[in-house]
Amino acid sequence: MNKLSGFLAAAMAGALLWSNLGAGPAGLNPASLNPAPAALNPAGSISVTGEAEVRVVPDEVVITLGIETSHRELSVAVRRNDDRAKAVIRMAADHGIQPKDIQTDFISIENSYEDYYADPPIITGYIVRKTVVVTLRDIDKFERLLTDLSETGITSVHGVQFRTTELRKHRDQARALATQAALEKARDMAGVLDMRVGTATSISENDVGWWSWYGYGWWGYRGQAMTQNVVVNVEELSPTSDSSFAPGQISVTARVTISFQLTG
Repeated sequence: MNKLSGFLAAAMAGALLWSNLGAGPAGLNPASLNPAPAALNPAGSISVTGEAEVRVVPDEVVITLGIETSHRELSVAVRRNDDRAKAVIRMAADHGIQPKDIQTDFISIENSYEDYYADPPIITGYIVRKTVVVTLRDIDKFERLLTDLSETGITSVHGVQFRTTELRKHRDQARALATQAALEKARDMAGVLDMRVGTATSISENDVGWWSWYGYGWWGYRGQAMTQNVVVNVEELSPTSDSSFAPGQISVTARVTISFQLTG
């Protein structure tokens, strides 16, 4: 029993000595000098989307023309189609359009049938389709060019696409305006809650593009459209009173999403 009491006394004395040695100056426990981190409380944040649209006057136009011919003999249908395509190319050249701005980008040959569901189907001839794309870099010539091209034997105008050759510059401007719009929106929303916008934690670009409706190809239409917070008119253009052609403006758009920290 005495041995057990002595052992317990020695153990208690050792524990007390270790506690005093580890306490550091003034008997402070090291744990109090380096407290465990508090539970993580995520800072408040806000995520907003800014959109902008820059409207510019186009300085070039892309005209997509369709030529369709048919005949019971394939060679005749092909030859007639080729002749009309050559006429289109000559007319474009007469208007000062360079060869690099004239392109054939679609050719198809299909059978035509008297009764497709017959067994076998009864073929009555062939349909040849060709698309010629002309890029006009002087839009003042557009009206006259289109009129002359219509007399070359084209059967369709699939589309007229107005563009700007300074798209990169206007995209950069639209992106900067969209970013500023996002910042202003975040500040307005945070202000309602008596909070302030802090550091941006993430930035992503959702959409950057141009907007111009136009027909395309033998089937369907395509284009891009967006809403916006900011609209900027870079330049204005007034059509002449004796012209039926008004190019108007095209839209270059951008959309960004930014997340910010919030402070009280």
